[in-house]
Parts: sequence; structure tokens; C-alpha cells
Amino acid sequence: MAKEIILNNRQIQVERYNLDTKDGRTRLSLEFKVSSEDYHDIATLLYEGTFDVRVPECELSFRGSIHEYSTSITNLYEKGKVGDYKITLVEEKK
Repeated sequence: MAKEIILNNRQIQVERYNLDTKDGRTRLSLEFKVSSEDYHDIATLLYEGTFDVRVPECELSFRGSIHEYSTSITNLYEKGKVGDYKITLVEEKK
């Protein structure tokens, strides 16, 4: 299992991921933690919506967009808080 992914050159440590293909396009579902210290940078990154996705351990790369997104907490501005993030990225049509 991959321990990290890279979205637009930003490394993210993942806890779980699932890789599959649907309608000929790669789908990558991820679960990862976001601390209050990293919240602003991660939120800004995710607002981009479309990414150069790389999973170095699997030698996988594709251009993908967020298809599903959820978080366990909406206010990570309080110091010491950690949220669970889940996103699904889908490869853009070629």
C-alpha cells in the first residue's frame, strides 16, 4: 500500500487508499489526516479541484479531479485539532 501521494507537487501522507478503474478512467480514493497546522495549505490545495496526481510507490501518475470529498471536522483553525479527510480523484477524460 502506498504511504504517500503527491498532488501538484505537495506530498500527502495517506492512511488508506483504494485504486480502481471505472469507465476506463483511474479512480483513487484516499483517507488522510490534516492537522490544524497544515489546514490552510491543504484547503488551498484542494480548492484547486484538479491535480497532477502521482503515487510514486506504484509508479502511477495521471491528471485527475475531485469527484467526492468529505472531512470529519470543518474548523481546523483551533490549535492541536486533527481532521480525517476522504477524497476520491477521477482521471480526466483523454
